Amino acid sequence: MPKTNSIPVVLTIAGSDSGGGAGIQADIKAISATGSYAASVITAITSQNTLGVFDILPVPLPHIESQLDAVFQDLNIVSVKIGMLADSDVINLVADKLEQYRPQHIVLDTVMVATSGDLLLKETAIDSLKERLLPLASIITPNLPEAAALTGLAVPRDTKQIQYMVTAMRQLSTSTVLLKGGHLEASADSDDLLITQHETHRLNAERIHTLNTHGTGCTLSSAIASFLAQGEDMLSAVSHAKQYITQAIRHADSLNVGQGRGPVDHFFMLHQ
Repeated sequence: MPKTNSIPVVLTIAGSDSGGGAGIQADIKAISATGSYAASVITAITSQNTLGVFDILPVPLPHIESQLDAVFQDLNIVSVKIGMLADSDVINLVADKLEQYRPQHIVLDTVMVATSGDLLLKETAIDSLKERLLPLASIITPNLPEAAALTGLAVPRDTKQIQYMVTAMRQLSTSTVLLKGGHLEASADSDDLLITQHETHRLNAERIHTLNTHGTGCTLSSAIASFLAQGEDMLSAVSHAKQYITQAIRHADSLNVGQGRGPVDHFFMLHQ
């Protein structure tokens, strides 16, 4: 018999971060802190810390597949968050399994561009992402460089260019886009735009000046998946996730973890 009033289950599909600030580790923290149960499928194992990434070991495809089958065949997965996928083969495998098991919500964090501006995915893999995963996603969460990689436009530098990007986002094969504005550093705020085919909602937040922002994208997308799993509609889930990540960034400096770009404080509510 199915259990009643059980905790909603959210699956994260991503790589690990041995430093604990991003990837699977950040996802599990964010999902747990926002009230859901976190399961995981690891696609790669990294050697990294707050100073950088030093090695990446891809997980073999058969083991990624067996992880996916194991969790989907036992757990009642309501939402799935997808992080960085290494190549077209992994993208196609994940898409095949999502089509097989059909979870209610899919949040795609389109991790494609490094902080340096370098592409993390080959062009062929970006094409696979657009063709296979974007149509399945309930929402995608690109930052401005990632939005540029998806559309072929230049990275927006001002509000006028942002509007061009909004139009281009609506031409992608996905229903909803959260365009993250954190890279628009000329702005005093860090506003995001929730874009559907017919509406645009501006989600306002102050720009918090800190170097400790490692894992912000992972954390935000995981929180969205968590709130969707709890039954919130898209605007409410994204709004609550935005409030959560803002507080996590605001309290990041108090952690004092590592010598470089440290993590956000996923459990800030426990430290107050």
